[in-house]
Amino acid sequence: MAAVTQDTAIRTGRITRTFIYLVLVLFALFYLLPLYVMVANSLKPLGEITGGNMMALPGTWTIEPWLAAWSTAQIGVEPTGLKPYFLNSILMVVPAVAISTVLGALNGYVLTKWRFPGDNILFGLMLFSCFIPFQIVLIPMATILGKMGLAGSIPGLVLVHVVYGIGFTTLYYRNYYAAFPTELVRAAMIDGAGFFRIFWRILLPVSGPITVVSVIWQFTNIWNDFLFGASFGGQSQPMTVALNNLVQSSTGVKEYNVHFAGAILAALPTLLVYVVAGRYFVRGLMAGSVKG
Repeated sequence: MAAVTQDTAIRTGRITRTFIYLVLVLFALFYLLPLYVMVANSLKPLGEITGGNMMALPGTWTIEPWLAAWSTAQIGVEPTGLKPYFLNSILMVVPAVAISTVLGALNGYVLTKWRFPGDNILFGLMLFSCFIPFQIVLIPMATILGKMGLAGSIPGLVLVHVVYGIGFTTLYYRNYYAAFPTELVRAAMIDGAGFFRIFWRILLPVSGPITVVSVIWQFTNIWNDFLFGASFGGQSQPMTVALNNLVQSSTGVKEYNVHFAGAILAALPTLLVYVVAGRYFVRGLMAGSVKG
Protein backbone atom coordinates (compact mmCIF):
# COMPACT_ATOMS: atom_id res chain seq x y z
CA MET A 1 0.00 0.00 0.00
CA ALA A 2 2.83 2.36 0.90
CA ALA A 3 4.60 1.55 -2.38
CA VAL A 4 1.46 2.34 -4.37
CA THR A 5 1.04 5.62 -2.54
CA GLN A 6 4.70 6.51 -3.22
CA ASP A 7 4.37 5.68 -6.93
CA THR A 8 1.23 7.81 -7.14
CA ALA A 9 3.01 10.71 -5.46
CA ILE A 10 5.96 10.41 -7.86
CA ARG A 11 3.65 10.30 -10.88
CA THR A 12 1.69 13.29 -9.61
CA GLY A 13 4.93 15.20 -9.06
CA ARG A 14 6.09 14.49 -12.61
CA ILE A 15 2.78 15.64 -14.06
CA THR A 16 2.89 18.81 -11.99
CA ARG A 17 6.47 19.59 -13.05
CA THR A 18 5.60 18.95 -16.69
CA PHE A 19 2.63 21.30 -16.47
CA ILE A 20 4.75 23.98 -14.81
CA TYR A 21 7.46 23.65 -17.49
CA LEU A 22 4.86 23.94 -20.26
CA VAL A 23 3.43 27.09 -18.71
CA LEU A 24 6.92 28.57 -18.33
CA VAL A 25 7.74 27.75 -21.96
CA LEU A 26 4.53 29.45 -23.12
CA PHE A 27 5.34 32.55 -21.08
CA ALA A 28 8.90 32.55 -22.44
CA LEU A 29 7.65 32.32 -26.02
CA PHE A 30 5.18 35.13 -25.39
CA TYR A 31 7.91 37.26 -23.83
CA LEU A 32 10.31 36.61 -26.72
CA LEU A 33 7.69 37.28 -29.41
CA PRO A 34 8.59 41.00 -29.80
CA LEU A 35 12.26 40.07 -30.21
CA TYR A 36 11.34 37.57 -32.90
CA VAL A 37 9.29 40.20 -34.75
CA MET A 38 12.18 42.66 -34.60
CA VAL A 39 14.80 40.18 -35.80
CA ALA A 40 12.64 38.69 -38.54
CA ASN A 41 11.56 42.04 -39.97
CA SER A 42 15.06 43.49 -39.76
CA LEU A 43 16.13 40.84 -42.27
CA LYS A 44 13.35 41.55 -44.78
CA PRO A 45 13.13 43.98 -47.68
CA LEU A 46 10.73 46.82 -46.91
CA GLY A 47 8.16 45.53 -49.40
CA GLU A 48 7.68 42.30 -47.44
CA ILE A 49 6.80 44.30 -44.33
CA THR A 50 4.41 46.83 -45.82
CA GLY A 51 2.69 44.34 -48.09
CA GLY A 52 3.00 41.11 -46.12
CA ASN A 53 2.76 39.49 -42.70
CA MET A 54 5.11 40.85 -40.04
CA MET A 55 4.99 37.52 -38.20
CA ALA A 56 6.25 35.54 -41.20
CA LEU A 57 9.87 34.63 -41.77
CA PRO A 58 11.69 36.61 -44.47
CA GLY A 59 10.98 35.46 -48.01
CA THR A 60 14.14 37.19 -49.16
CA TRP A 61 16.89 37.36 -46.55
CA THR A 62 18.96 40.56 -46.55
CA ILE A 63 21.31 42.41 -44.21
CA GLU A 64 20.89 45.72 -46.00
CA PRO A 65 18.69 47.15 -43.22
CA TRP A 66 21.46 46.39 -40.70
CA LEU A 67 24.08 48.07 -42.86
CA ALA A 68 21.79 51.04 -43.34
CA ALA A 69 21.07 51.38 -39.63
CA TRP A 70 24.75 51.06 -38.75
CA SER A 71 26.55 53.34 -41.16
CA THR A 72 24.92 54.01 -44.51
CA ALA A 73 21.35 55.12 -43.76
CA GLN A 74 20.31 58.13 -45.80
CA ILE A 75 16.96 59.51 -44.68
CA GLY A 76 16.27 62.79 -46.47
CA VAL A 77 19.62 64.53 -46.86
CA GLU A 78 21.47 63.74 -43.64
CA PRO A 79 23.27 60.49 -42.77
CA THR A 80 21.67 58.88 -39.73
CA GLY A 81 23.75 55.76 -39.18
CA LEU A 82 24.37 54.69 -35.58
CA LYS A 83 28.09 53.96 -35.95
CA PRO A 84 29.56 57.26 -34.67
CA TYR A 85 27.07 57.42 -31.82
CA PHE A 86 28.01 53.93 -30.68
CA LEU A 87 31.50 55.23 -29.92
CA ASN A 88 29.96 58.16 -28.02
CA SER A 89 28.01 55.71 -25.86
CA ILE A 90 31.13 53.63 -25.15
CA LEU A 91 33.15 56.72 -24.22
CA MET A 92 30.33 57.77 -21.90
CA VAL A 93 29.41 54.44 -20.32
CA VAL A 94 32.83 52.98 -19.51
CA PRO A 95 34.22 55.84 -17.38
CA ALA A 96 30.83 56.59 -15.81
CA VAL A 97 30.39 52.98 -14.70
CA ALA A 98 33.98 52.70 -13.45
CA ILE A 99 33.97 55.98 -11.50
CA SER A 100 30.54 55.50 -9.92
CA THR A 101 31.39 51.93 -8.93
CA VAL A 102 34.70 52.88 -7.30
CA LEU A 103 33.15 55.84 -5.46
CA GLY A 104 30.23 53.66 -4.32
CA ALA A 105 32.66 51.06 -2.97
CA LEU A 106 34.62 53.71 -1.06
CA ASN A 107 31.42 55.23 0.32
CA GLY A 108 30.14 51.83 1.42
CA TYR A 109 33.48 51.13 3.09
CA VAL A 110 33.48 54.43 4.97
CA LEU A 111 29.83 54.20 6.04
CA THR A 112 30.26 50.71 7.53
CA LYS A 113 33.85 50.42 8.79
CA TRP A 114 34.84 54.04 9.54
CA ARG A 115 31.81 55.25 11.47
CA PHE A 116 31.52 58.95 12.31
CA PRO A 117 28.84 61.25 13.76
CA GLY A 118 26.05 61.79 11.25
CA ASP A 119 27.00 58.85 9.01
CA ASN A 120 23.43 57.52 8.99
CA ILE A 121 22.09 60.95 8.06
CA LEU A 122 24.60 61.19 5.21
CA PHE A 123 23.63 57.73 3.99
CA GLY A 124 19.96 58.69 4.17
CA LEU A 125 20.58 61.76 2.03
CA MET A 126 22.50 59.68 -0.53
CA LEU A 127 19.71 57.11 -0.51
CA PHE A 128 17.17 59.90 -1.06
CA SER A 129 18.99 60.82 -4.26
CA CYS A 130 17.96 57.45 -5.74
CA PHE A 131 14.33 58.57 -5.72
CA ILE A 132 14.75 62.01 -7.29
CA PRO A 133 13.10 62.04 -10.75
CA PHE A 134 15.35 62.85 -13.67
CA GLN A 135 13.19 65.79 -14.75
CA ILE A 136 13.76 67.70 -11.50
CA VAL A 137 17.52 67.97 -11.99
CA LEU A 138 17.53 68.99 -15.67
CA ILE A 139 17.65 72.77 -15.17
CA PRO A 140 20.12 72.77 -12.22
CA MET A 141 22.33 70.26 -14.01
CA ALA A 142 22.28 72.28 -17.24
CA THR A 143 23.30 75.38 -15.28
CA ILE A 144 26.18 73.57 -13.56
CA LEU A 145 27.43 71.99 -16.77
CA GLY A 146 27.32 75.36 -18.50
CA LYS A 147 29.34 77.05 -15.76
CA MET A 148 31.88 74.20 -15.81
CA GLY A 149 32.18 74.34 -19.60
CA LEU A 150 31.03 70.73 -19.97
CA ALA A 151 27.70 71.31 -21.70
CA GLY A 152 27.20 69.27 -24.87
CA SER A 153 30.23 67.05 -24.22
CA ILE A 154 30.92 63.46 -23.28
CA PRO A 155 32.70 64.45 -20.01
CA GLY A 156 29.55 66.35 -19.09
CA LEU A 157 27.40 63.25 -19.64
CA VAL A 158 29.90 61.19 -17.63
CA LEU A 159 29.62 63.64 -14.74
CA VAL A 160 25.82 63.58 -14.85
CA HIS A 161 25.64 59.78 -14.71
CA VAL A 162 28.31 59.52 -12.02
CA VAL A 163 26.46 61.96 -9.78
CA TYR A 164 23.14 60.24 -10.36
CA GLY A 165 24.58 56.74 -9.92
CA ILE A 166 26.57 57.22 -6.71
CA GLY A 167 23.44 56.83 -4.57
CA PHE A 168 22.71 53.38 -6.02
CA THR A 169 26.27 52.08 -5.90
CA THR A 170 26.70 53.35 -2.33
CA LEU A 171 23.51 51.53 -1.32
CA TYR A 172 24.75 48.25 -2.83
CA TYR A 173 28.22 48.36 -1.27
CA ARG A 174 27.04 49.70 2.06
CA ASN A 175 24.62 46.79 2.53
CA TYR A 176 27.23 44.32 1.32
CA TYR A 177 30.02 45.57 3.59
CA ALA A 178 27.67 45.71 6.58
CA ALA A 179 27.76 41.89 6.64
CA PHE A 180 31.56 41.81 6.48
CA PRO A 181 33.25 41.12 9.88
CA THR A 182 34.41 44.43 11.35
CA GLU A 183 36.91 42.53 13.51
CA LEU A 184 39.09 41.86 10.45
CA VAL A 185 39.24 45.58 9.71
CA ARG A 186 40.14 46.38 13.31
CA ALA A 187 42.83 43.70 13.33
CA ALA A 188 44.33 45.22 10.19
CA MET A 189 44.31 48.65 11.85
CA ILE A 190 46.17 47.23 14.83
CA ASP A 191 48.75 45.76 12.46
CA GLY A 192 49.31 49.23 11.02
CA ALA A 193 47.27 49.04 7.81
CA GLY A 194 45.91 52.36 6.61
CA PHE A 195 42.61 53.38 5.05
CA PHE A 196 43.35 52.50 1.45
CA ARG A 197 45.44 49.43 2.26
CA ILE A 198 42.54 47.88 4.18
CA PHE A 199 40.18 48.69 1.35
CA TRP A 200 42.50 47.36 -1.37
CA ARG A 201 43.81 44.23 0.37
CA ILE A 202 40.82 43.13 2.50
CA LEU A 203 37.47 44.45 1.28
CA LEU A 204 37.96 44.82 -2.46
CA PRO A 205 39.06 41.18 -3.09
CA VAL A 206 35.75 39.89 -1.62
CA SER A 207 33.58 42.47 -3.42
CA GLY A 208 33.23 40.54 -6.68
CA PRO A 209 29.51 39.67 -6.40
CA ILE A 210 28.35 43.17 -5.51
CA THR A 211 30.70 44.71 -8.09
CA VAL A 212 28.97 42.66 -10.79
CA VAL A 213 25.61 43.98 -9.57
CA SER A 214 26.84 47.56 -9.58
CA VAL A 215 28.42 47.31 -13.03
CA ILE A 216 25.38 45.65 -14.62
CA TRP A 217 22.96 48.12 -13.02
CA GLN A 218 24.97 51.18 -13.98
CA PHE A 219 25.79 49.93 -17.45
CA THR A 220 22.13 49.20 -18.21
CA ASN A 221 20.85 52.51 -16.86
CA ILE A 222 23.49 54.65 -18.52
CA TRP A 223 23.44 52.88 -21.89
CA ASN A 224 19.63 53.00 -22.11
CA ASP A 225 19.32 56.59 -20.89
CA PHE A 226 17.64 58.94 -23.33
CA LEU A 227 16.66 62.01 -21.30
CA PHE A 228 20.14 63.08 -20.18
CA GLY A 229 21.62 62.25 -23.58
CA ALA A 230 19.02 64.35 -25.39
CA SER A 231 19.27 67.20 -22.88
CA PHE A 232 23.03 67.45 -22.38
CA GLY A 233 24.53 65.49 -25.29
CA GLY A 234 24.76 68.27 -27.86
CA GLN A 235 27.10 67.04 -30.60
CA SER A 236 28.10 64.08 -28.42
CA GLN A 237 24.76 62.34 -28.36
CA PRO A 238 24.67 58.66 -27.31
CA MET A 239 23.20 55.82 -29.31
CA THR A 240 19.69 55.99 -27.82
CA VAL A 241 19.28 59.58 -29.03
CA ALA A 242 20.64 58.64 -32.45
CA LEU A 243 18.12 55.79 -32.66
CA ASN A 244 15.30 58.20 -31.95
CA ASN A 245 16.63 60.57 -34.62
CA LEU A 246 16.85 57.66 -37.06
CA VAL A 247 13.19 56.81 -36.54
CA GLN A 248 11.88 60.37 -36.40
CA SER A 249 13.81 61.60 -39.42
CA SER A 250 12.09 59.20 -41.81
CA THR A 251 10.08 61.03 -44.43
CA GLY A 252 7.40 59.45 -46.60
CA VAL A 253 7.52 55.66 -46.30
CA LYS A 254 8.77 54.47 -42.93
CA GLU A 255 11.76 52.16 -43.25
CA TYR A 256 10.60 49.73 -40.59
CA ASN A 257 13.27 47.16 -41.38
CA VAL A 258 15.99 49.75 -40.77
CA HIS A 259 14.27 50.87 -37.56
CA PHE A 260 14.06 47.30 -36.26
CA ALA A 261 17.73 46.71 -37.06
CA GLY A 262 18.70 49.97 -35.34
CA ALA A 263 16.71 49.07 -32.23
CA ILE A 264 18.44 45.70 -31.99
CA LEU A 265 21.86 47.30 -32.46
CA ALA A 266 21.11 49.80 -29.69
CA ALA A 267 19.92 47.06 -27.31
CA LEU A 268 22.62 44.52 -28.18
CA PRO A 269 25.29 45.63 -25.64
CA THR A 270 22.94 45.42 -22.65
CA LEU A 271 21.59 42.11 -23.93
CA LEU A 272 25.10 40.70 -24.16
CA VAL A 273 25.92 41.94 -20.65
CA TYR A 274 22.92 40.11 -19.19
CA VAL A 275 23.60 36.95 -21.20
CA VAL A 276 27.22 36.84 -20.04
CA ALA A 277 26.82 38.00 -16.43
CA GLY A 278 23.10 37.87 -15.72
CA ARG A 279 23.32 34.81 -13.47
CA TYR A 280 25.76 36.66 -11.24
CA PHE A 281 23.37 39.60 -10.89
CA VAL A 282 20.84 37.86 -8.62
CA ARG A 283 23.64 36.04 -6.81
CA GLY A 284 25.30 39.38 -6.08
CA LEU A 285 22.05 40.95 -4.90
CA MET A 286 21.58 38.10 -2.41
CA ALA A 287 25.19 38.22 -1.21
CA GLY A 288 25.39 40.02 2.09
CA SER A 289 21.61 40.10 2.54
CA VAL A 290 21.89 37.84 5.59
CA LYS A 291 24.31 38.86 8.31
CA GLY A 292 25.79 36.11 10.37
